[in-house]
Amino acid sequence: MGRFSFSCFLIIFSIITLAGAGSIGVNYGRVANNLPSAVKVVELLKSQGIERVKVFDTDPSVLKALSGSGIKVTVDVPNELVFSAAKFPSFAYSWVQRNVAAYTPHTQIEAIGVGNEVFVDPHNTTKFLVLAMKNIHKALVKYNLHSSIKVSSPIALSALQNSYPSSAGSFRTELIEPVFRPMLDFLRQTGSFLMVNAYPFFAYESNSDVISLDYALFRENPGNVDSGNGLRYFSLFDAQIDAVFAALSSLKYNDISVVVTETGWPSKGDENEIGASVQNAAAYNGNLVRRILTEGGTPLRPKADLTVYLFALFNENQKNGPTSERNYGLFYPDQKKVYDIPFTAEGLKNYRDHRSPITGGQRLTAPVNGGGGVSKSSSGNTWCVATGEAGKEKLQEALDYACGEGGADCRPIQPGSTCYDPNTLEAHASFAFNSYYQKQGRRVGSCFFGGSAYVVTQAPKYGQCEFPTGY
Repeated sequence: MGRFSFSCFLIIFSIITLAGAGSIGVNYGRVANNLPSAVKVVELLKSQGIERVKVFDTDPSVLKALSGSGIKVTVDVPNELVFSAAKFPSFAYSWVQRNVAAYTPHTQIEAIGVGNEVFVDPHNTTKFLVLAMKNIHKALVKYNLHSSIKVSSPIALSALQNSYPSSAGSFRTELIEPVFRPMLDFLRQTGSFLMVNAYPFFAYESNSDVISLDYALFRENPGNVDSGNGLRYFSLFDAQIDAVFAALSSLKYNDISVVVTETGWPSKGDENEIGASVQNAAAYNGNLVRRILTEGGTPLRPKADLTVYLFALFNENQKNGPTSERNYGLFYPDQKKVYDIPFTAEGLKNYRDHRSPITGGQRLTAPVNGGGGVSKSSSGNTWCVATGEAGKEKLQEALDYACGEGGADCRPIQPGSTCYDPNTLEAHASFAFNSYYQKQGRRVGSCFFGGSAYVVTQAPKYGQCEFPTGY
C-alpha cells in the first residue's frame, strides 16, 4: 500500500460508473496465508460488479483465473526486477512474453506498473526506473501489444518536494532531471498516465490537531481556501491530488493524466494510530466512492475524471508494521464485508454515511486549516522509528539508504557520538529514519522504508539520545 510498498501487491477492481464521472477500483493484496483461491476471488469481484483488477505481480494462478472473466487487468514488475528490466532488454522481452503475451487476449491485461514507489525503495532502483519502463514498452511493441497496454509506475506522495498548499505542489528537486522529466516524456509519448498512491489517513494520523476529521473523510466542512490559486477544498484527498497536478503543471506536463492506484483507510490500528476505526474506514471509502462516481475531477482539474483504486480487497494477516497495516481490507478472508459500502453507482442510491467518534486515540478539535501540511504546533509532533519486525537485513538496507542517498544526518550515531549508544541496529535505524522523516517535513509516505518504519506520537526513548522534531 501506499506507505508499505509498500510490500503488498494487489488486484484492483473497477466499478460501474456514472457518465461524466470517474471510476472506482479496489486493490487486492495477497500478503496473507488465509485468503480464498484466485478462482473464488474472481467470483467475488464479479459479484460486486467489478470490471477492472490489478495484481502487483504476475502470479499464474491469478492471471489464469481472470481468463475469460471480462475483467481488465493491470500487472506489476516487482521492484526487485526493475534493475534487470533496465539493464537487459532481453530480460524485458522475456518477462513480457511469459507474463503478458502468454495470457492475452483471454486475460485482458491493460496496463503494467513498473515497480512500486521505487523512490523509497532501499535497493536504489530509482536510476533504473525509466530505462526499465522503456524496455518493457519496447517488448510490448515487439508483440504488438503497445497500443492496448500502457506502462507507468506508481509514486508515493513523498516524491513531492512541496504538497501544501496544493498550488505549491512540486516534485523533489533531486528527482526532476534524472527521473521525472524523462519519465513524463515517456508517458506523454506513449499516451500513458502517472500512477499515484495517496493516503489522507497518514496525514491525518500525524496531524490530527490541525486537520479536521470531517475534511479527511469527505464530510461536510467549511473547506480550506488555497492561498495560491484561490480554490476552496473540502477534502484532504482533493488537496493531495491537486498538489500532484500542480507539480505536473510546474514542469509543463499539464497534459499528463493521473490514476490514483492506491488510497484507503484502516478499520483498526494501534492506540497511537489516531482515526483508525471501522466507522472512519467506512466513511472514507464510502464517501470517496460517492465523490468519484458523482463529481468527476478535482478543484484544479474539474474535467479530469479520476480513476481511483481503494486499498485493499482483504485484510492481510502477514503484513509487517503497525496493526493498521493488517486492517485495510474491505473484506475479511471469508469474503464477508468488514463494513458495508457501495461499489457501484446503483449502490450509491441507498448509501448513508454513519458518523461516529474517533477511535484509536484522541485529538484536539481544530478548524480546517490545512490540506496535508505538517502540524507546526508542539502538540502535533511526530517521529519515525524502525519496526523490529522488519528483520535485520531489511533494517540494515533501509539504514544504509537513509544515511546515504536519503541524506539523513547520521553523524550522531557514529562511534563516540551522542546517539551511538545503545549500539543496536534498531536504535540506529530509528534515529536515521527519523532524521530523514523530519528533513522531509514529515510528509506523507516519508516514514516508510519498504515497511521498516512507522510514525509514533510519543518521543522515542533510546538511552539518552534525543530525537529531533525538525531541522
